[in-house]
Amino acid sequence: MNNLQFLEDKIAELKEQGVYRQLPVNTGPCANVIYLKGQEIVNLSSNNYLGFANHPRLIQAAKAATDKYGAGAGSVRTIVGNQDLLEELENLLALFKQEEAVTCFQSGFNCNLGTIPAITEAGDLIVSDEKNHASIIDGTRLSKAERTIYRHNDMDDLERILKEKRSQYRNVLIITDGVFSMDGDLAKLPNIVALAKKYQALTYVDDAHGSGVLGRSGRGTVDHFHLHGQVDFIIGTLSKAIGVVGGYVASKQIVKDWLLHRARTLLFSTALPPAAIGATIESVKMLMESETYTQKLWENARYFKKALGNLGFDLGHSETPITPVMVGKESLTMELSRGLLAEGVFVSGIVFPTVPAGQGRLRVMLSASHTKANLDFAIAAFAKVGKKLRIIN
Repeated sequence: MNNLQFLEDKIAELKEQGVYRQLPVNTGPCANVIYLKGQEIVNLSSNNYLGFANHPRLIQAAKAATDKYGAGAGSVRTIVGNQDLLEELENLLALFKQEEAVTCFQSGFNCNLGTIPAITEAGDLIVSDEKNHASIIDGTRLSKAERTIYRHNDMDDLERILKEKRSQYRNVLIITDGVFSMDGDLAKLPNIVALAKKYQALTYVDDAHGSGVLGRSGRGTVDHFHLHGQVDFIIGTLSKAIGVVGGYVASKQIVKDWLLHRARTLLFSTALPPAAIGATIESVKMLMESETYTQKLWENARYFKKALGNLGFDLGHSETPITPVMVGKESLTMELSRGLLAEGVFVSGIVFPTVPAGQGRLRVMLSASHTKANLDFAIAAFAKVGKKLRIIN
């Protein structure tokens, strides 16, 4: 008897639906151009927004940190893994984010898994946007607090919930993405903060796709909306625009003090490796030095979006460099992705369950590292394959 037959059946079902995929293998750095099976491919699917992932300054900083501190931290932070280099990074990030304190985690996902259960408990209520990231959903499930969902970016629905339920709970925590990763739209953060003040609620923003992209020198969504000091928990990632790996919580010092005692993903997992910390410090310094990279990112995004829009593609409601090319049918979405790859352009198809059924799309991720030639090549491929599949005329 095959005890894993249920998985074989599920995989067969994915293949029948036309959404089964095998992981591509990149044989070089994650840059504007990658190499798949020896072929040069224009890469439109990385989170390397600023091109920092393989920047010479970050590589050198990673080498220097490894030479001094070794390949790994060797311990959780609360024992002997809290190296001075990590303290330096947290102080630099706090300065950059203009917040009292920063607590670094091993990933942005770990931030949400560790922080949400640590700051909420039975007798509290979590109010979450329906399109929040999977890590927020999982972190909320780990909490003993009750939870409810408000319709995406619907401030009337959010206020309805707060009006009905606020008096029933000790603390209420409103959680939202700063930039929604599948559609590229922004949270209505000023409205959320205003409602939080009105109903004495706490605010929690996961700014993974806003960090390094929005605000002055990429300081994020809070900076973009001029809301410094008015958001209680700001989650950022070090693995997208920053170009390395890890995540952080920017907050009041008292929050950091508590997380160092109660955030389980921090307490029970080895600290970030020195190479990652060293490279991240260099990355943040580069952002503080210049807005050149963020400006180039936005220039590329505007150019590409305009071209695809002129071709007739539906780009949804994106307000950021995240550019969803809406297709709808899951199998057609994957067919478009495969067709583009055959033309030398990699764009990952996003289908159910990552997005709702029938809302398949290709998620184009622009980078400051893309040249105009890269973008023109990709635009021509979209035109050719889109017409072939009758997605555009």
